[in-house]
Amino acid sequence: MDEPDELERIRAAKRERLREQAQTQGGGDADTTDAATPVSVDTPEHFTSLLSSHQVVLADFYADWCGPCQMLAPILETIAADTQATVVKIDTEAHPKLAQRHGVRGLPTLVLFVGGEPAERLVGLQTEDALRTVVARHAGGN
Repeated sequence: MDEPDELERIRAAKRERLREQAQTQGGGDADTTDAATPVSVDTPEHFTSLLSSHQVVLADFYADWCGPCQMLAPILETIAADTQATVVKIDTEAHPKLAQRHGVRGLPTLVLFVGGEPAERLVGLQTEDALRTVVARHAGGN
């Protein structure tokens, strides 16, 4: 098997694991997901649905192997619980075209969407205070 076929097989297996994980965690329907916790994006359509159904969305483009991404995860959980932003997590390994479409070149990349449009982009590990400031600037509050 050549390398591109092997990579696609690995990606397909990972997508399937992510779908199964989303189903066991309570569905995966974007409109019924608790906005107080980060939402894992299942498909590009799911991401589009999240952008259209939430005014302020903080998208975390990450990879499981990325150390700074792992360090950012608990901060994003706090941001999801304590601010008006809906935090969504997009695995760049499972959704490389989605990451490419949004100009992701380094990990982690955080893109704040307001009204479905990108408003701010942050690359690299961010502090909780920095993220709260960015969200508050666009959400008008905590």
